[in-house]
Amino acid sequence: MPTVREQMVEVINSQPLDASYDEIMRELAFERMVTHGLADSRQKRTMSNEEIERRIQSG
Repeated sequence: MPTVREQMVEVINSQPLDASYDEIMRELAFERMVTHGLADSRQKRTMSNEEIERRIQSG
């Protein structure tokens, strides 16, 4: 499994040479959200859409 640094370098290297700082930071944040979401899914830390809707409606 690649290290965090290796994952970051991979994301950065996949960006166009003229990518802005903000664009790169957005891609790094997106990668982190996806990684965390997949880990949550593997650990069964998810909710159905129906459960989320119930929680929103119950305020």
